[in-house]
Amino acid sequence: MDIDAWVWWLIGAVGLGIPLVLTAMPEFGMFAVGAVAAAATAAVGGGVVVQVLVFVIVSVALIAVVRPIANRHRTQRPQHRSGIDALRGRSAVVLERVDGSGGRIKLAGEVWSARTLDADTSFEPGQSVDVVEIDGATAVVM
Repeated sequence: MDIDAWVWWLIGAVGLGIPLVLTAMPEFGMFAVGAVAAAATAAVGGGVVVQVLVFVIVSVALIAVVRPIANRHRTQRPQHRSGIDALRGRSAVVLERVDGSGGRIKLAGEVWSARTLDADTSFEPGQSVDVVEIDGATAVVM
């Protein structure tokens, strides 16, 4: 049984796709794309040398271009804060007296339980406070 070269390249691409899925290493995916490009080259009649060159060029080009972009995105912090991170640093309005033992504030349109960062400090209704952190379901303010 004589199998065409493009079939071997596709088998190689699938073989490179398996470690990609198992290890989550994107380099295997880039090599798999290179193997698919080599399969396309073989399908249109390119010689063995041309197939290997296409595989190497496509794989190396993908690694050279995609890896730096992926690394840059991995090291950047998200632009938008969400959840409790989005509430830190925001201003709130005191609804009920807030001191070291508790109180109520209006934060981001919702009523929150709150306590002061410094136990000796207190805030009266109508005053503006800044949220320092969120401790469970309680905003710590100053």
